[in-house]
Amino acid sequence: MKHLNKLLVAVTMVMGLSSQAQDSNNKWAVGFGVNAIDYRSSAGEGFMSHFDQPFKVSDNWNILPSVSYINVSRYVGSGFIVGLTGSINQIEKFVIPVAGKTWNGPNDYAAINPGDLMYYGIDATVTYSFMELIKSKVLEPTLSVGGGYTFLGDESYGTVNPGVGLNIWFTENVGLSLLGTYKKSFGDREYAGTQTPDAPSYTQYSAGLTFKFGAKDTDGDGIYDKDDACPEVAGLKQFNGCPDTDADGIEDSKDKCPTVAGTAEFQGCADTDGDGVADPDDACPSVAGLKQFQGCPDTDGDGVTDASDKCPTVAGPVSNAGCPELDADKDGVIDKEDACPTVPGPASNKGCPEVTEQVLADLKIQARSVFFNSGKATFKTGDAATIASLDAMREILKNYPNAKFSIEGHTDSDGSDKLNQKLSEDRANAVKNFLIEKGISADNLSAVGFGESKPIATNKTAAGKALNRRTEVRHVGSIYEGKM
Repeated sequence: MKHLNKLLVAVTMVMGLSSQAQDSNNKWAVGFGVNAIDYRSSAGEGFMSHFDQPFKVSDNWNILPSVSYINVSRYVGSGFIVGLTGSINQIEKFVIPVAGKTWNGPNDYAAINPGDLMYYGIDATVTYSFMELIKSKVLEPTLSVGGGYTFLGDESYGTVNPGVGLNIWFTENVGLSLLGTYKKSFGDREYAGTQTPDAPSYTQYSAGLTFKFGAKDTDGDGIYDKDDACPEVAGLKQFNGCPDTDADGIEDSKDKCPTVAGTAEFQGCADTDGDGVADPDDACPSVAGLKQFQGCPDTDGDGVTDASDKCPTVAGPVSNAGCPELDADKDGVIDKEDACPTVPGPASNKGCPEVTEQVLADLKIQARSVFFNSGKATFKTGDAATIASLDAMREILKNYPNAKFSIEGHTDSDGSDKLNQKLSEDRANAVKNFLIEKGISADNLSAVGFGESKPIATNKTAAGKALNRRTEVRHVGSIYEGKM
């Protein structure tokens, strides 16, 4: 038992190494189990005779009924694994040749008990795994080669160790390991009187559990942190461990709408109304529209979105909130710019009719048909024709809402100048006030009196005086003059 401490120290060192050197993706593994030692290999003559009875278990195998080996290994890449194994056993069956036999038959060998003979071994190996080659996730055939050092009783010696094994993985991290190793000794094979070789070759078999470790999968998505682009959030293998919450085939980090399924065209967002504008950028996501209006419709195509268009089904300019410009009188001047929206007129006169010579002639006739009580500014009592003339003037003037007219009063020469001036002004204002009361704007009218200063006939005859007692209407310009 004196070498047991050596073995334990070696194993402890190896375990300490592994705890400091753990890497990702389960590159480290530790295994333990039972081992069996068969010394039949040291008893035969000739190379092949070492292997002619490999599984004569009950006769030749030494098995310690407890955990008798421990292994630590590390994957280094390209299918290669390096490992270190410590093992212990108690030798109760030591195979020797029988004296006088040919050593070729099954009865030419005998197993003896050498006494309290303890075995300790420590071995380093390089193993090649065929798992990736055969594309299996369960069976892992292996070939190995290495060297070791054996402590047998008071003796110790080195060996070269070729081996073959098989790992059966129950899970990604836990498996059953089976290994057969031939340990070729280069020591002295002389037999002492006790028939105990001092450096025998032997075959060692082992069976146990292996646990792979070293990798970390923080989010539990089956992808190790080293290979996981999103190590703290469970994800999918096709996205290197990153999630696709809405399952639209676009990982969340590249998905502008990670909680709503969409398409790659819109970076993971949906286009509910199918107008080519993604919902987050669509001001009208439930109604198909145009890109230039952030997905909102313009039904009448006038450049004003329906939401802002007061006339969404009839085209109109932006300046009129999408409604057509009205031109009630069809004169080519829109109503809002037409000073006479119900009466056609040229644009040069703001859509109002121009005051023609004919109009002025008609006004002249009607104005001169207005008669007053003698010496007064009141309309002739009971004269229906006067009222009819005033109404006729109103009908003419209402068609010229932007024109300005002067109502002029005149008298004959009877009476003083002062009296005639006052009378002419009063009569002009009487006509003006009548027209204003009948709906003509005060802005369109002015009144002036000229007394007896502008006769149109002689004041020496009664007929002439009658012509001089008159009212006139004169066009004096536009109400916009000085204001344009």
